[in-house]
Amino acid sequence: MNILALKLILAPIIIGSASLAGRKWGPAVSGWIVGMPLTSGPVIFFVALSHDKAFAANAALGVLSGGFSLVAYALTYSWLATRFRWPVAIGGSLLVFAISTTILQSFTYPLLPVIGVLCTALAVGLWLMPKDEVEKESETKPGRWDIPVRILIGTSFILLLTGIAPFIGPRLTGLLTTIPLYVTILTIFAHRDQGPAAAAHVLRGLLYGMFAFTGFFITLSLLVEKVSLAVSFGSAILVALMIQGSSLFVLKLLHRK
Repeated sequence: MNILALKLILAPIIIGSASLAGRKWGPAVSGWIVGMPLTSGPVIFFVALSHDKAFAANAALGVLSGGFSLVAYALTYSWLATRFRWPVAIGGSLLVFAISTTILQSFTYPLLPVIGVLCTALAVGLWLMPKDEVEKESETKPGRWDIPVRILIGTSFILLLTGIAPFIGPRLTGLLTTIPLYVTILTIFAHRDQGPAAAAHVLRGLLYGMFAFTGFFITLSLLVEKVSLAVSFGSAILVALMIQGSSLFVLKLLHRK
């Protein structure tokens, strides 16, 4: 099976499964699910298949650095949503994401400082999120084309980004994989149908899910140049699942309070 066929099969399965799970368990869990490396993981995997391991390691470090842009995006949207409707909130948050990514593209730091600062940023981001409660009774179901559209957008993005990776380099490839495609869709629907508190709920779930995202790319960065792709990606997935289970437990405990 060639790489293009693998992309076309694997990407829709991952995106569709995550979307169905999020639909069943609500906005916070939706955000928590898309906090996992559902796009960035496959992108780096395909990059690793197409390029050398050093390229993949640099791209993985770029993805980790892009986590700062996601934290800034989540905080910006959540607080703008308390005063404005979703078009203003999404415009402002994507602008902050773009500015942050542009700045990060100009600087490169070693893995260890990036790990420490990103984990701190996630903790601070969760602390700064708005604390309003979501009114569950106002929830509405998404339309029949909701999940197919997500699959189409996500798969197209993976094909585009892996296709242009040789031209933009490993660091920018990694940074761009963190573009918040899925969480933007979830957040806009939540904001429009349930209000700003629901949007913040999705984004809080995203930040909790990003601990697994961080664990995945830390493991990958440490192993991808030393062992086979199967071992490095398998280990990264295992670490991400372990962290994700712990973060879901914490999220449920906080939701009960």
